[in-house]
Amino acid sequence: MSFTAPWWRSAVIYQVYIRSFADDNGDGIGDIAGIRSRLPYLKSLGVDAIWINPWYKSPMADHGYDVADFRAIDPRFGTLADAERLITEAHEHGIRVIPDIVPNHTSDQHTWFQAALTAGPGSPERERYVFRPGRGPDGAEPPNDWVSCFGGPAWTRLPDGDWYLHLFAPEQPDLNWQHPEVRAEFESILRFWFSRGVDGFRIDVAHGLVKHPELPDLPPRAEPAVTGPLTGRDEIRQHLDHPHWGRDEVHEIYRGWRKVADEFPGDRSFVAEAWADTPERLAAYVRRDGLHTAFNFDFLMCGWDAKDLRAVIDDSLAMLGAVGAPATWVLSNHDVMRHPSRYGRTAARSWMANARFEPDGSLDPELGTRRARAAALLMLALPGGAYVYQGEELGLPEVEDLPESALQDPIWERSSHTDRGRDGCRVPIPWSGQKAPYGFSPAGATADPWLPQPADWAGLSVETQTGDPASMLELYRTALRIRRDHPALGDGTMTWLDTPEGVLAFSRDPGFVCVVNLSAEPYELPAHSGLLLAGGLLEDGMLGPDQAVWLAV
Repeated sequence: MSFTAPWWRSAVIYQVYIRSFADDNGDGIGDIAGIRSRLPYLKSLGVDAIWINPWYKSPMADHGYDVADFRAIDPRFGTLADAERLITEAHEHGIRVIPDIVPNHTSDQHTWFQAALTAGPGSPERERYVFRPGRGPDGAEPPNDWVSCFGGPAWTRLPDGDWYLHLFAPEQPDLNWQHPEVRAEFESILRFWFSRGVDGFRIDVAHGLVKHPELPDLPPRAEPAVTGPLTGRDEIRQHLDHPHWGRDEVHEIYRGWRKVADEFPGDRSFVAEAWADTPERLAAYVRRDGLHTAFNFDFLMCGWDAKDLRAVIDDSLAMLGAVGAPATWVLSNHDVMRHPSRYGRTAARSWMANARFEPDGSLDPELGTRRARAAALLMLALPGGAYVYQGEELGLPEVEDLPESALQDPIWERSSHTDRGRDGCRVPIPWSGQKAPYGFSPAGATADPWLPQPADWAGLSVETQTGDPASMLELYRTALRIRRDHPALGDGTMTWLDTPEGVLAFSRDPGFVCVVNLSAEPYELPAHSGLLLAGGLLEDGMLGPDQAVWLAV
């Protein structure tokens, strides 16, 4: 296997949500064998790597983000031998493999936590987690007022009186990253998987490992300092004004991880899921002795607005470039509403990652799809790397009408059935055929897909879109081929071109221009020598509203 180094500076990485990608054994849940069977598809799509959501042994309280054993594959997905075969076969296709790593917490079924339960208050076993006595009479009140990201309190009391911290579900107790055994264990886990050939890790909740040592109550929530709707960054700033997010001590941990990665050949790398309130704080994760890249959530949360997008792009490139790191760009993932359904709501200027909308008739699917096509060309033309969430290349919308009986995200239960959670972006993707399971499961499978697929998805399947030049799939395939072959694309620099309000245009050397029309009026294209790719119809040299184009100059 031969790759150009450093590959991670310009890679297009495809996110595989394993439960919903491809089901090989017919039990309705995606698996490693299913991923292996679709490697030729991923190669033909043109991606450089796959990021796989957690495949570790887990009780599945949070669909794998509650890990019971970081060195074992969950039987629902396969075996360790299956994972090793996938890594080998992916490399044979020229595709790198990046598993998730979940360092903030374990499952409550992890041997460490079970030992802590048995050992009792004040024991060394409990020091690996965040246990505290309660407040108030008889310690009956939680140690502080922190709340879970999934709703409800962030503390659960045990029969012996101790409380333990869980920033997510009660089945996901938080580790104590001040404990040397925790640090040593995760460095050992990294070596275990690096020695089996994985090319890097995506770090879940990378900003959340270290908590304020005094575990203080939350600061008062300030009134917004802006008028009108909050932008995504404004809301993040309020969310992160918090004693357990983004503490500077996390960077010492990741400097140690970087040293582990550097022990192995082949440019092993990390990408951080790090929420930060400013580009400067995000850049701190990717300094030269730290992690390699970090997700750009400002870009994901930005609305369909030329001024806002340009500001996010400029800030990201400036701050990350100052520490020598490339930017990454992402439009959707397994935690957020799929972007065709976000962009199809004209009233939404920006959104938080957990924002969901009630099906209220405000969605314009055609508009959302048109903007999604333009956004793909914008993202793939920008300097740095990009992430493509499975089904994004098919133009899949959010499934907003899942029956309540089908909802499985713990957010649904923890919110007392007021927040439908993230299941709508996790519905198994369609491969072929005219009805469910659309080739997700093999013919004759007796189990239905773990989440129901819409009855009108036949037209969105890989089979239907393949070879159709007007399809979203062929747009992505062509864009990725051009991106791979064109010397201007990938890592590097860009220069903004003068445009009227509502239009973004930039050049990249040598000989490339991207134009995105976010205005309501047609825009006359600049002088060019050829048309490389268009996200929509061009008439008389004009680029229509909500469309994008790549030009040769």
